[in-house]
Amino acid sequence: MKHCIIIGGGIIGLSCAYFLHKSGHQVTVIDQSKMQGGASYVNAGYLAPSHLIPLSAPGVMKQGLKWMLDKKSPLYIKPRLNSDLIKWTWAFNKSCTSKHVQRAVPAMREIAVMGRDLYDQIKQEEKFDFQLEKKGLFMLCQSEHILEEESHLVDYALKEGLVARTVTSQEVQQMMPDAQLNIVGATYFECDHHTTPDEFMEDLKAYLIKSGVTIRKEEKVTDIGVQNGTISHVQTDKEQLKADEYVLAAGSWTSTLSRKLNLNLLLQAGKGYRIQTTTPTGITYPSILAERKVAITPMNGFTRFAGTMEIAGINQTINTTRVEAIAEGVTQYFPEVKISKIEKSQAASGLRPVSPDGMPYIGKSAKCKNLTIATGHAMMGWSLGPSTGKLVQEVIDEIQPSMDMSLFHPDRKF
Repeated sequence: MKHCIIIGGGIIGLSCAYFLHKSGHQVTVIDQSKMQGGASYVNAGYLAPSHLIPLSAPGVMKQGLKWMLDKKSPLYIKPRLNSDLIKWTWAFNKSCTSKHVQRAVPAMREIAVMGRDLYDQIKQEEKFDFQLEKKGLFMLCQSEHILEEESHLVDYALKEGLVARTVTSQEVQQMMPDAQLNIVGATYFECDHHTTPDEFMEDLKAYLIKSGVTIRKEEKVTDIGVQNGTISHVQTDKEQLKADEYVLAAGSWTSTLSRKLNLNLLLQAGKGYRIQTTTPTGITYPSILAERKVAITPMNGFTRFAGTMEIAGINQTINTTRVEAIAEGVTQYFPEVKISKIEKSQAASGLRPVSPDGMPYIGKSAKCKNLTIATGHAMMGWSLGPSTGKLVQEVIDEIQPSMDMSLFHPDRKF
């Protein structure tokens, strides 16, 4: 048995804690927050193998430059003179190739399917009560051009053995008879599931605490001691802590902490927003508004609207322009759904850690023997939480991993 310290108490950190505990290790989780908000709580709740294509894909950088002039755009990179952003942007641009997509798709499919199935397994084994529905996911389109583009993603999914198809607007209307729709058609990924994130996070925290895992909330790691390529201790704002193994799963804050270890981990915080309503919407299937990049999820007792990727540094400021863009997008596709001023005023945000190639960092760096990194999941953090936790446990236990992890290596070059 080893003592493992996990820095970060979001979905990735808690998933690592779960599997390391199940493997017989003593586990301590440190998080600087109250562990009640952030990306792990405000996401769309999708378990989405359909999201095969990484964020860095051909044409994204060109489109992103155009979107920089529009503060309501789905992807917004705030211009600023920052060396880390410049390095990240250069690496991101280098990753936007067809070759990268072809390499990434099978790996993303495998880790996403693993994550989806592990949610189901955990729910059954631990008798958790969180919402888990297997209804699939629509990509709703308002133009024939975008519908054709989305149909190509169906082809990718079918090649990877996923269940997906293109459907007519009439078929979507039949499946959601209580919603008024303004679309020309959609693609439908039956392979996807969805959840209510808060419920799973509360179930998981309660289980870990009951099982003897130590969770230290509102405690900030201020320094990491290293001797001869091995972490000797972590210093928090409360005390010094020692362990055998350390897991760095601090989301968007991982890059800052990694500098203390002399690691060049390229990472940017991608802010996303969510609005929600308890007013009936008629939306009974998870749906992404293809042109607006807004995700809609029928959660347990409310409907959540989530979206945007705002690369603007680490800050929790609510940009009302971007909140308004989400609300406008919803009404554009669902004319009868009106989001109130109060609901928009209660919008929340979360920071998603984004690597330059849109793929997570999972594994050990050659620079530090007893450190495992788990971050950089971009918009897939919720989907990949349990699968990342499982892979981290296998790395620390030095057993054959459940999948080939080479594309996730933290020391990879861009």
